[in-house]
Amino acid sequence: MDGRDLVRSMSVVGSGRAARGLRTVRAAWRRRRIDAAGLPRRGPERARVPGQVQGVEPGPGGGLIRFSRSELRILVAVNGAVFWGWDGAGPQPSYALAGDGPEPDSRAVLEPDKDGGWRVVAERVTVVVSRHGAVRVCTPGGVMLRQELPPRWWEPVDGGAARWMQRSEVAADARFFGLGGRASGPRLRDGSYRLWNTDPGRAFGIGDDPLYLTMPVQLVVADAGTHLVFHDTTWDGTVVLREGEEGAGSGHDRAGRCELRMDGGPLRCWVMVGTPARVLHTWASLTGAPALPPAWALGHHHARWGFGSEQEVRRVVAGYQERGLPLDAVHLDIDHYDDHQVFTVDQERFPKLPVLAEELRRDGIRLVSIVDPAVRAEPGSAVYESGSAGDAFVRDAQGRAVRGVVWAGESVFPDFTDARVRAWWGGLYEERLEQGFAGFWHDMNEPTSFSAFGETTLPRSARHALEGRGGDHREAHNVYALCMARAAYEGLRELTPRERPFLFSRSGWAGLQRYGGSWSGDVATGWPGLRASLSLVLGLGLCGVPYSGPDVGGFDGSPSPELYLRWFQLGAYLPLFRTHASLRAGRREPWEFGAEVLEHARVALLERRRLLPYFMTLAHLARRTGAPYVRPLWWGAPEDRALRDCEDTFLLGDSLLVAPVLDPGAERRVVHLPRGRWYDTATEEVHEGPGQVLVDAPLSRIPVLARAGAVLPVRGADGGLELEVWAPARGRTGGGLVVPGAGEGWEEPEIERYVARRQGGRVVVTRDREDGVAEPPYPVRVRGLG
Repeated sequence: MDGRDLVRSMSVVGSGRAARGLRTVRAAWRRRRIDAAGLPRRGPERARVPGQVQGVEPGPGGGLIRFSRSELRILVAVNGAVFWGWDGAGPQPSYALAGDGPEPDSRAVLEPDKDGGWRVVAERVTVVVSRHGAVRVCTPGGVMLRQELPPRWWEPVDGGAARWMQRSEVAADARFFGLGGRASGPRLRDGSYRLWNTDPGRAFGIGDDPLYLTMPVQLVVADAGTHLVFHDTTWDGTVVLREGEEGAGSGHDRAGRCELRMDGGPLRCWVMVGTPARVLHTWASLTGAPALPPAWALGHHHARWGFGSEQEVRRVVAGYQERGLPLDAVHLDIDHYDDHQVFTVDQERFPKLPVLAEELRRDGIRLVSIVDPAVRAEPGSAVYESGSAGDAFVRDAQGRAVRGVVWAGESVFPDFTDARVRAWWGGLYEERLEQGFAGFWHDMNEPTSFSAFGETTLPRSARHALEGRGGDHREAHNVYALCMARAAYEGLRELTPRERPFLFSRSGWAGLQRYGGSWSGDVATGWPGLRASLSLVLGLGLCGVPYSGPDVGGFDGSPSPELYLRWFQLGAYLPLFRTHASLRAGRREPWEFGAEVLEHARVALLERRRLLPYFMTLAHLARRTGAPYVRPLWWGAPEDRALRDCEDTFLLGDSLLVAPVLDPGAERRVVHLPRGRWYDTATEEVHEGPGQVLVDAPLSRIPVLARAGAVLPVRGADGGLELEVWAPARGRTGGGLVVPGAGEGWEEPEIERYVARRQGGRVVVTRDREDGVAEPPYPVRVRGLG
């Protein structure tokens, strides 16, 4: 028995939270016993490396390179992505890939290289494999982007999963981004980052890691080019990053380094090279197009843990309506359940929920329901009984249903890695739809199980189907939420075939974008939490999840009026614009912070409403290209080192630059500008980039700049679509894309292309069509002419 855990158990029981405390103590010791009996004991291990090249077997897109102690399968796909797998591992099975993955590029050639190595030459990339197993990814011109040193495995002598390590080198000037949702990003500094989806159990800040949504996905930006690397294994692991150092002209540069250590799973990797836009497009073609949210989901959402009753929901909605504030969705947290049980409603506090939902829908407001994966283990419960009858719940090595403790008490957990269970779970959303809910918010799905000590999740030895292959929670943990999102998405597709599903999830893995988006989770109230909110959205977008946002105002505590307003102003320019707070936190309605904050928040809400056509266009473009709505400043100019280091400003699409205020008391701030002319959208003052400018940031607004020549679709005063055009510089042209039409169905509207030209003192806007040019079918408003 661990003495420290015994002390923790006693302190929890004696803390005054006796009922829940005792359950979490029992759960912790129970998990420990299950793992002691069910996990293989790690005994003596033998280390190995690939050895030397023995021969090759050419194949489509590449081939198989045999070493004395391993073999490397390598191929280049038609979309330009490079795959390699050690010990002969192939791309499948994979939870990340959409479908069967891309076809091999028949034009890629495997040929001998110097010193006994081999290389695969393709149109966009050359991959060089040394005779000892190092893998270099180079541009067609031969410039190295990444080098993977020969890997090392540690294999149990008596069999079982092998641990492995992969060390990599990148250019000295390279910067690292990604790895899922990281509060300390978006640029990842030197340090260790764990790959294990984790509920921190409290509101988190910048220094907390890991969080709810981790991915073995890195985006690396250097002078020589940009590349994305994805190590396709779902096991627990750690990434250690160290940025390089340049030798100030001495030629003694120190390369940037990455060390990846995994507890098991195949050692296989995908690499995509090119511009940031090309890389994310390739990533989306590999892992699936981002789900398209319905138009209403791009508006303002109001949530709270603790609405408590239908009357309180009506009171809050009336507050928005009386003050003329736009509102598009209301989210109900676990307090609307019957004693916290999923797929139920408390009939005393919400006796006529379908009526409430219909009333709100008539006013253009949708209801969104929280959905937790845990099911109370109580005979007589409809969900528990049907799940038990279908053998839907995760079991331990002895065949007993694994129990944990969550809000509903003693609970069991569906095995979402089983297609049969996903179909059962997806059908349960019919009850939610009948209650009038239009969207779904997945929570506690890391999965979380409360514990007095140790990990707050299922036993690592818990058994999962893993699509029929069989395995345990060590392999299934990181994809649990991804598979839950798939279950819901596919169920909703069948239940409401004419409407696009809307769901977002606290946890997930590579490929989550196929089913929905994410949000920050329980970000701490405070200025560091505000900064972390932006980091999370940027980082997730660079990992292929374009739709996300934070809890505006922070999850816990009571923000000051200034902090709340600055968070609100940032949220108005993020994909998911949602206010939310904990049961014990202060309120989040804009009028709770005084008249001045209310008026400034109104401006932000009305501007978000005005920009909805632009957000809808960005959503359609994300689905078709993989490009995130929210982009780092270096998106269009990754070679600009100053932009690579800028983390407090972002691009919203190609046309807008948003510079949120992230520090207290600031009424002016420095803004880094990419190359080109930029207009302050409030004053129409002109700024020239690249460089830095000092701009006003009064409490009433945050700085937003428009790119010269931009054509933005906006909502006009009459509610119709209007084109807002920012004058191009003399002698230059501009333009923009517009995807008209909103709605909730599956129609694929045409992408309209507009060009803006300066002709003397006028700006002329035309629509480019296949049959020539035409006049815009919408009103045009030109700004920036002075």
